[in-house]
Amino acid sequence: MKSEANYGVEKATMKERSVIHSTFVIERSYPTTPQRVFAAFSDPSKKSRWFAEGGGSVMEEFEMDFRVGGVERTRFRFNEGPACTNETIYQDIVPDRRIVFAYTMALGDKRFSSSQATVELLPAEKGTELIFTEQGAFFEGSDGPQIREEGWRQLFEQLATELES
Repeated sequence: MKSEANYGVEKATMKERSVIHSTFVIERSYPTTPQRVFAAFSDPSKKSRWFAEGGGSVMEEFEMDFRVGGVERTRFRFNEGPACTNETIYQDIVPDRRIVFAYTMALGDKRFSSSQATVELLPAEKGTELIFTEQGAFFEGSDGPQIREEGWRQLFEQLATELES
């Protein structure tokens, strides 16, 4: 059992913690089949176009092994700034229905977040309903949950453009 004195120390430490935990959900409709949306996530050439090449950054590296336990690595820069690295491990894949992955992001050598994300693809009358859920831990110097959510919204807009082509 913890003494009150120890509890006070733990309580003070919790106030000073430097991790922000957040969960957000984005729902998006696409006027195409779940199979086409899934292919945009699973095919390296398609994914690199909407995920790694757009958004005003310069892609330096993109490699993808799309399978459970497989790794994806993207490194890019904005202007002359330090490299931003995204390292992903695929946790669960159900073709045309679900993708679960864990990923970390770093700026230079400093990791600033760790997340688990789920992409659900649901058939709908006019195409596909995509439900994206991210549970993240954002460390000191991170982009934070609001900016991360906005980043994913922009990526899903780029995905829409990819699906139109």
